[in-house]
Amino acid sequence: MSKLASEIVSLYERHADAFDAARGRTLFEARWLERFASCLPPGAAILDIGCGSGEPIARYFIDRGFSVSGIDSSPKLIGLCRARFPDSDWQVADMRALALGRRFDGLIAWDSFFHLTPEDQRGMFALFRAHAAEGAALIFTSGPTHGEAIGTFEGEPLYHGSLAPEEYRTLLAENGFEVVQHLAEDPACGGHTVWLARLR
Repeated sequence: MSKLASEIVSLYERHADAFDAARGRTLFEARWLERFASCLPPGAAILDIGCGSGEPIARYFIDRGFSVSGIDSSPKLIGLCRARFPDSDWQVADMRALALGRRFDGLIAWDSFFHLTPEDQRGMFALFRAHAAEGAALIFTSGPTHGEAIGTFEGEPLYHGSLAPEEYRTLLAENGFEVVQHLAEDPACGGHTVWLARLR
């Protein structure tokens, strides 16, 4: 499992164009993105962690006047972001070593954080806290229970990991976040398990 997790970065780099083409633009996530946006001041600075090609999620926030920065481990995907949104800040970076030296009003890790192993996920919460401004909102997707699962993308194994809901709540609380809303396997959002939290 750990070997498959370590191959996520190279998998997305190899198949960046296929990922971009396959990524839906219909925004089935819109209801959750609206809830996240409602926690933010106008023009807020948002960090998209694992931003992919910038569509559709970064575009959603840019089109609404938010200041979006994004990081992704794939240079090809970051290249697509820079071509589409040249006025925004896009950086090639591994989220596990995130050190941007600034804080944001909102942090989003949609369908990205869950490619980390459970152990690596535990370490992310201090990094979320280090990049969160006072009152910042945080939204991320996870699995519904503790465990690891293997999907496929372009015929290759695609790793997913998750902690138990109770552990996510503990890690959020230990790092100063309170849960605003959590729903496991939301049927209105393609079965995604979503967490929305706010820095106290």
